[in-house]
Amino acid sequence: MSSDMQVFRLPDLGEGLTEAELVNWLVAVGDEIKVDQPIAEVETAKSMVEVPSPYAGTVAELHGEAGQTLDVGKPLISIARSGAAPAAPETPSSAEDAVSTGIVASPQVDAAAETYRTEEKAGSGNVLIGYGTPGGVTGGRTRPRKASVGVVDREKETLAETPVASEPAVAGTRIPGKLSAVISPLVRKMARDHGVSLETIEGSGASGLIMRRDVEAAISTPEAPAAARTAAKAEGRASAAVAGGDLDSRTGLAVAARTPVRGVRKAVAANMTKSRTEIPEATVWVDVDATALFEMRAELKKRAPHDTPGLLAFIARFVTAGLKKYPALNTRFEVGEDGSQEIVGFDGINLGFAAQTDRGLVVPSVRNAHQLSARELDAEIRRLTTVAREGKATPTELGSGTFTLNNYGVFGVDGSAAIINYPEVAMLGVGRIIDRPWVVNGELAVRKVTELTLAFDHRVCDGETAAGFLRYVADAIENPGGALADM
Repeated sequence: MSSDMQVFRLPDLGEGLTEAELVNWLVAVGDEIKVDQPIAEVETAKSMVEVPSPYAGTVAELHGEAGQTLDVGKPLISIARSGAAPAAPETPSSAEDAVSTGIVASPQVDAAAETYRTEEKAGSGNVLIGYGTPGGVTGGRTRPRKASVGVVDREKETLAETPVASEPAVAGTRIPGKLSAVISPLVRKMARDHGVSLETIEGSGASGLIMRRDVEAAISTPEAPAAARTAAKAEGRASAAVAGGDLDSRTGLAVAARTPVRGVRKAVAANMTKSRTEIPEATVWVDVDATALFEMRAELKKRAPHDTPGLLAFIARFVTAGLKKYPALNTRFEVGEDGSQEIVGFDGINLGFAAQTDRGLVVPSVRNAHQLSARELDAEIRRLTTVAREGKATPTELGSGTFTLNNYGVFGVDGSAAIINYPEVAMLGVGRIIDRPWVVNGELAVRKVTELTLAFDHRVCDGETAAGFLRYVADAIENPGGALADM
């Protein structure tokens, strides 16, 4: 390899992560880039991150396409040092060669790309913890290309039915592995944040390029037409499946979609399977009168309307106090390579909580939660929920919990046979809090009642310990003033 060429390999993105899915490239072959300039957006099992470049120079080669899973340590991008010309790709000798290689020259795209870059210029600092240098770059590509290179859709039907001559104009605006004619990560993020499918948008830019204004128009459009278009597309896919013979052999139904299991969903599937395979879990539950907790919070809200912790923060405070009293539930069960077994205890509590995001269910954790007040817990839970839903939570924030609190009551259910968040040994679930008949001092009354459910690893403790912890939290909810006074 030439000494003028620098190969940047996919870095370690967090504890225990060995691979990442390439979501899209933020640069292209021929671009001039700077140190710490984001070059690609990748999704790990824990979060979505932008990868900054440690080198400056000219992009010579991109090692991978969008949607591809890359191993840590494998080449990600090759960069020619400044002043060194990157190796020019071979030019296909004919249209037939262009189809076979999947690459075509596309001079028509340059104007569209330049227009897009002018509209969408924005900076982004490096986001990998412990990687890169402070600050970031404020621009994307720094020089126009003399010729653009497009990627031809490799689907056999497209190659067979679409003339090669008509493909280059749109092909050059496509991200490898994606069908939507959009090149700006800002536009993709805007569409993702507002739940807009790029497949439903007709681009107004040159060669059908999807511009920011197109996404803004789609956001302001009533949902009914979009839903109708989506339904029509689904019906069309089913019809195409029937016509193409893509039928499920077991049911005889047309296959409407095949969704690869990647990113967070892949990690969740692996973690839940490992939990159910390795942990002999048991479950205990109890109904709890939360009326006193409601009344206490209502009184606090009168005094400080904008600074009152939520109910979950108070319950989290009771949980950390309970784990101090019953530390067996704040441990990890480890099996050595020689078959030896250990129960690992921790000097502290990292309290995880389940958060539903567009990417799936994730569990960020409040580090050293045992040292925080209810008000501090509330602030940290809100912060972590926000960064998790934005896909910006760090691997440490998503992978360092020692016990999980799961508030599935927000989904309108009372209880759940929860699966423990491996490698933890217990999870407490909180159901919805609703009015129910309850006996108070021998008389029937309407009270605010919820159900607490504790799933625990029977290897680390017996039912007495689990029931003692559950009862402690329940008593604290029923008598919050006394419980907080003792904490």
